[in-house]
Amino acid sequence: MSDAFTVVEPVMGTVASITVRGGRTDRVERAIAACVARLRDDERVFSTYRDDSDVSRLRDGRVVLDDADPRVAEVAARCRDLRARSGGRFDADRRGWFDPTGYVKGWSVDAAARAFDEVLADGVIEAVGVNVGGDMRLRTSATSDHVWRVGIAHPTREGELLATVEIVDGAVATSGTSERGAHLVDPRTGLALAGPVSATIVADDLATADAWATVAAVAGISDLDWMPVAPVASGIVWEHGRTRRFAGRVEVTAFRDALAG
Repeated sequence: MSDAFTVVEPVMGTVASITVRGGRTDRVERAIAACVARLRDDERVFSTYRDDSDVSRLRDGRVVLDDADPRVAEVAARCRDLRARSGGRFDADRRGWFDPTGYVKGWSVDAAARAFDEVLADGVIEAVGVNVGGDMRLRTSATSDHVWRVGIAHPTREGELLATVEIVDGAVATSGTSERGAHLVDPRTGLALAGPVSATIVADDLATADAWATVAAVAGISDLDWMPVAPVASGIVWEHGRTRRFAGRVEVTAFRDALAG
């Protein structure tokens, strides 16, 4: 089962690319449709650009949290926990209203990717990857030896890779200034990051990878104090040409450099 195909759909102001290794059966098509439908429904609830979204209505005082879609309360609780665990490096309320950008996309992709549970378990497909805006939830059937190989783009050298990672079942997310400029703000100071800075996180799920990639980018190259409490597998932070890597909550750059010397 080596054939692969990719379906691309516009969603969340970007595109979702769903890559499937296996046959394009009716069951697989239904799983793809359910995956895209979940992404679009979460966009309807959480988009900060749609006036009719629950988040926008909450921001404008047209609805209170208890009357919003239950998903909003769930995400808000997770964002509060993330603010506490990250020492304020992530704060969904930093703008004076609830904006879960930096968390909710990964959370949504995780939920949407569960549409493939049955076709993976039954061996109908070998693997599936859901990529939304460059952040990926990658899954592989327990009966397959497929490994996803992901290239991490260099922040300033177009066409070059900063690193590669291999994932069987997990997620990878990148946050930084290379694609969208100075859009990241340190909630503790209110200042935008000038950059260039980039952080990539590998974790079991994309909600975790996406959120902690934002934390790592905001913290920058000189601050890894958040790392011991982060539920992540590994990562890399790049800033102004310097790189720091970690795995299993242990920084590995110094060890690598010592061996090289």
